[in-house]
Amino acid sequence: MVKSRRVQVLLILVVLSFLLIHFLPCSNNAHMEKKPSSVHILILSSWRSGSSFTGQIFSQHPSVFYLMEPAWHVWVKMYQNNAKVLHMAVRDLVRSVFLCDMSVFDAYMSSQKKKSDLFQWETSRALCSPPACDSFSRSDIITAGNCKTICGKYPFSKVEEACKTYSHVAIKEVRFFDLKVLYPLLTDPSLNLKIIHLVRDPRAVFRSRENTMADLRRDSNIVVGSQKTKGEMGPYNTMQVICKSHVEIYKAGSQAVPSFLKDRYLLVRYEDIVRDPLARAAQMYRFAELHFTPELQKWVHNITHGKGHGAQAFDIGSRDALRVSQAWRKTLPFQKIEKVQNVCKDAMDLLGYRLVRSEEEQKNMSLDLLFAQN
Repeated sequence: MVKSRRVQVLLILVVLSFLLIHFLPCSNNAHMEKKPSSVHILILSSWRSGSSFTGQIFSQHPSVFYLMEPAWHVWVKMYQNNAKVLHMAVRDLVRSVFLCDMSVFDAYMSSQKKKSDLFQWETSRALCSPPACDSFSRSDIITAGNCKTICGKYPFSKVEEACKTYSHVAIKEVRFFDLKVLYPLLTDPSLNLKIIHLVRDPRAVFRSRENTMADLRRDSNIVVGSQKTKGEMGPYNTMQVICKSHVEIYKAGSQAVPSFLKDRYLLVRYEDIVRDPLARAAQMYRFAELHFTPELQKWVHNITHGKGHGAQAFDIGSRDALRVSQAWRKTLPFQKIEKVQNVCKDAMDLLGYRLVRSEEEQKNMSLDLLFAQN
């Protein structure tokens, strides 16, 4: 009898030990946060800065679920407000997308929404391949034109279903003007957020904005107010706000203060991407913990060494990327260059864009000198 009780006690102790080991955190690990399984990448930029192309570098990767400017829906629905007021709504939407919770779009879209109602959905390879669309393989390089023709009929629920099957979620967004707004996401234990801050020469941005002014009117009104977008100085007022935001974002990100920004911010200049696409793509992939496959290397080379001019908004077809990036030097009058330089001087100094002092210098300055620090 006594022996039987001893066996029972031993069995109870074994069970209790098992429960303590497997279900209670040990003292050394009690305060450790579990790292999220997914990597979250925010490509932070402004309009006409090469962000659509840079977004495609991530979209075409077979491990990435990508969305292009999901906050467009916030700005369309709440256009009466300014950018600062909309920051919180944009941040909340971006966080939900990173976590693959697409119910956040219920506030901004019809209850009868389809996948094709999502802004620029066809630029996402993930929404053009299984489970979001069965017509292509997940390893295919897929053009937006082909996707739009074949994959638009699927229900909106496929967006969330697809998102949950990827190791990386990437978002390209142009509607943040202050890095501090993103601090709650950077400290959120459910996210593993990395920020790629893409900038472009303000003179090139200005020239490109001139070509797409009608497409950007509503956004410009939200950025600076409808009164400040009018008249001769309207475009320069918008550029001033954009350039100031790049300065503040860069200062906050590069100083890595607070400490949670360390190794989670990367500045990339568009001009450096088009001058050496493979090297810069490789750099961004390393930062994002992605493998640069031979198929993607070939795609990056081909899309940056074509003959296209890239004149249309959101056009991400093959082009002579280096020549397109420098078109402003031949097409933008020096008087306009001076005005852009005046309102964006701090950004140009900080980000390494040399000022042009005269029309003669504009014509003759070499590409290397143009991007040297003053």
